[in-house]
Amino acid sequence: MIATIRKRSQITIPSEIVAKLGLSEGDQLDVMEKDGTIVLFPMAVYPTKYIDDLKKEVSDIKEKIASGEQPVFDTVDALFESLEK
Repeated sequence: MIATIRKRSQITIPSEIVAKLGLSEGDQLDVMEKDGTIVLFPMAVYPTKYIDDLKKEVSDIKEKIASGEQPVFDTVDALFESLEK
């Protein structure tokens, strides 16, 4: 597929690619150059507070695992067996 660079260095991504990747207006892409090639990566951007809350939750769970308060399961089946009790 061929895209043409327009004014202000803009290009249009072919609609087949947009549909295949499930992209929509407002989505963000990371643009980089690698070995003479332009590479675009779809990005998910989250508010800093959301990321900080996730980090805190992971930290809390790690502490619970270390203290033995949070059970750890070797398999999904073991988790479901525990939930059925």
